[in-house]
Amino acid sequence: MTTPPFAPVTEDDIAVVSAQLGRPARDVVGIAARCICGAPTVVATAPRLSDGSPFPTLYYLCHPAATAAVSTLEANQVMAEYSDLVLGDAAVAFAYARAHAAYLADRDRIEVVPEVAGISAGGMPNRVKCLHALVGHALAAGPGVNPIGDLALERADWSPLVCECIDYTDKT
Repeated sequence: MTTPPFAPVTEDDIAVVSAQLGRPARDVVGIAARCICGAPTVVATAPRLSDGSPFPTLYYLCHPAATAAVSTLEANQVMAEYSDLVLGDAAVAFAYARAHAAYLADRDRIEVVPEVAGISAGGMPNRVKCLHALVGHALAAGPGVNPIGDLALERADWSPLVCECIDYTDKT
């Protein structure tokens, strides 16, 4: 195992992510992106879960407002539109293939898991299957790395520059 591309996760981060998800967070190895207020937006999950299962989805969108906005895009058939874009635009397809390679490299820096070798997330590199995973990757990697994640972020009714968080520490 080598150094991951993000800072380690804290107990407070796990508590916030668990509150965001409405269930205990599992096998989180880092926070790959944060809201402008500092709350987790994207978690990085271990490539092999603690039960031994391989888990290809490194970047997982956990911010409730972001997740809701991306769910709206998916409900409005944006995945099919973006799949057509990948198939019909050579430059987008090339950039999307590079995003796939970058995703795999990030995950392999944490742990190489032979069972998921070559498998990234979100349908990369040939189709668009899950905008949540692609937006998570775009937020973690930054603009210009994942073209489909970037497009979805531009179109979503949510911005990482505007805090929509609740107080996850409030127990009342």
